[in-house]
Amino acid sequence: MLRVIAVALLGALSLTACAQPTAPAARSSTMPAAAAPAAGAVSPAEAEKTVRAALQSLNPKFQVDFIGAAPFPGFREVLVGGQVLYVSDDGRYLVQDQPYDIQARRPASSTALLGYRKQKLDGIAKGDRIIFAAANPKHTITVFTDIECGYCRKLHQDVPELNRMGITVEYVAFPRMGLGSQDYTDMISVWCAVDRRKALTSAKEGAAVTPKNCTNPVAMQYTLGQQIGVSGTPAIFAADGTQLGGYIAPAQMKAALEKLAL
Repeated sequence: MLRVIAVALLGALSLTACAQPTAPAARSSTMPAAAAPAAGAVSPAEAEKTVRAALQSLNPKFQVDFIGAAPFPGFREVLVGGQVLYVSDDGRYLVQDQPYDIQARRPASSTALLGYRKQKLDGIAKGDRIIFAAANPKHTITVFTDIECGYCRKLHQDVPELNRMGITVEYVAFPRMGLGSQDYTDMISVWCAVDRRKALTSAKEGAAVTPKNCTNPVAMQYTLGQQIGVSGTPAIFAADGTQLGGYIAPAQMKAALEKLAL
């Protein structure tokens, strides 16, 4: 599915992930804080109906995967074709930037969106993942990965250190060049290898990928990634559905996971 809305990713995510190609962006507006709609001005059901209609007016082909209360008043948090957007309850304003919770010191996200993402991630079978397990696991991360992205390769070099810290890394496929690309074909070959861990490591080291084919989950995982807002790789998720960002150094990763566990 072609991207019809460009994503402005916040901070580390914009600098430490390989972006997926995007189509030209639709125009969007941000609303001055003073003009924000009052909290509780409309019911959640009315707001959802209004937001859906507003998005349909922009493009009837928009696929709305999720609508819920935003982590701040006056807006709905929306997933449209995998893009996280914020639309005012009156349907007038659309914001593409990821909001940041200054008090919590992390990107803002609603409980409902976390639950939606967790449900989707939990639906990926362990047998369809490529898992690098920690000997004494304390945390588990799900990483949407690509074999040719530089930051994905950098993260993979950190896997032994992450494992030593008690962090299990579970990879799922997100060929960012899209279905039908050479990237997609190569990732199928990796997932079909007899030793998928070895094949993934070899591919991330730049070695030629031995062609393979089999029944595989690559397309399904790519589609699921789009549904939960993945637009670049690596995209790292904690067990509760929190998107931690793009590439994160091991010490920062551990700190972020431990903070979520409090």
